[in-house]
Amino acid sequence: MKFVRLFKNSVAMGLMAAALVCTPSQAQTASGKTELLWLGQAGFRITSPGGKTIVIDPWLTGGPKTPAPYKTDIGALGKVDLLLVTHAHVDHIGDAPAIAKLNNTVLYGPADMVTPLITLGMLPANLGHRFNKTGHVKPLPGIKVTAVAAEHSSLLVWNNPATGKLESHPAGEAVGYIIEMENGFKIWHMGDTGLFGDMKFINDRYKPDLILMPIGGNFTMDPEDAAFAVKNWLNPKAVIPMHYNSNPLTKGTLAEFQEAMKGALTTVVPMTEGQKVSF
Repeated sequence: MKFVRLFKNSVAMGLMAAALVCTPSQAQTASGKTELLWLGQAGFRITSPGGKTIVIDPWLTGGPKTPAPYKTDIGALGKVDLLLVTHAHVDHIGDAPAIAKLNNTVLYGPADMVTPLITLGMLPANLGHRFNKTGHVKPLPGIKVTAVAAEHSSLLVWNNPATGKLESHPAGEAVGYIIEMENGFKIWHMGDTGLFGDMKFINDRYKPDLILMPIGGNFTMDPEDAAFAVKNWLNPKAVIPMHYNSNPLTKGTLAEFQEAMKGALTTVVPMTEGQKVSF
């Protein structure tokens, strides 16, 4: 396939990173491409082949690795057509309620996370959509999102304006997402997850082309576990490591993941915060 040949040629020439980086002008003129901008941690802005903007897990103003100008201005994301959150931990829900209200865009997420967002007054009821694992939505023409399992927890921490104190609220179960673009290209954003055997089932059922995979460890898979999953259960064309380099407790590194991935058929696409790649 053209996608595979591109990566093989890039690796052979030692220019894979350069081949993947797109300037804004290139992204605008690319036909039928899906573009990803890494916002840090598990946050991405995805531009679909049809020009729709999808934002997932936007920990921006509080993220230590958030690229400028998004750290100081959530409006710099541009018009957000679809907003997804995998679970309620602060480094994932981040600025999502504010982005939803700014864009009058519905926030899609696990049912028992969206409910407290609404009942606590963090999100207007008309801007929250509840769904759960294996449930799917078609929020935009030609785009389908399916919630899938993730082995993780979820807790919403809220600053009660009446008391000025932080409160912890149950927020259901964490999920990942299979995001299918207008041209059929599929991205599996794993959210936060540890190893679990049904990763193979999810891969076999939905056949993602690209996986966004946590490698930091402590709260999620570390580089060795992530590579084990790719080599034994998954067969995407490419994987982008995420959820590392932003928290001292998540010590997994890109170099460790690349080492653990030696011998795998899947291409590792390394990114730096603020970088764009297209497929």
